[in-house]
Amino acid sequence: MISLTVTAVVFGVVFLAELPDKTALAGLVLGTRYRASYVFAGVAAAFLLHVVLAVAAGSVLTLLPQQIVHAITGVLFLGGAAVLLMKKDDEDEEIRKPEDQSFWKVSGAGFMLILVAEFGDLTQIMTANLAARYDDPLSVGLGAVLALWAVAGLGIVGGKALMKRVPLALITKVAALLMLGLGVWSLWEAVAG
Repeated sequence: MISLTVTAVVFGVVFLAELPDKTALAGLVLGTRYRASYVFAGVAAAFLLHVVLAVAAGSVLTLLPQQIVHAITGVLFLGGAAVLLMKKDDEDEEIRKPEDQSFWKVSGAGFMLILVAEFGDLTQIMTANLAARYDDPLSVGLGAVLALWAVAGLGIVGGKALMKRVPLALITKVAALLMLGLGVWSLWEAVAG
């Protein structure tokens, strides 16, 4: 059974954390050069793979005693908040243009770009933490993958317009505050539990 509350919390946290990331910019660049649906197919497949790996890692953490899990996730969330607050703006990365514009070439370029760029990324670690925290792999996985797909879609279709309306610094600060709150809450549960 899927918990809509857990899915919504995970969606919000992952969405806000991923929005200021280089992935949205990479999606924007690919989306301006190639057919958006082809780019999205590759990017979406790579994000799905990342979420499956993150949820599996988080599920392994649930085998530990709850107090230890809360302490570990609390520290990792606080570290993630610190990373977001100290993060410098990424410069546009150069993306190689596939020789032809076939579905497999374009979606493959999007898949490989995200697969490599996002491996071990903050949102993948956060997803593992959330999976450990909630012990609800399906809800966490659904929330995370929908958030990542939403950011990718926004990046591919209209990233420039969004970034003009909402300052990147504000998005980063809101994501950091959410992670800070989750970190403090997890540490409180570790001490109180």
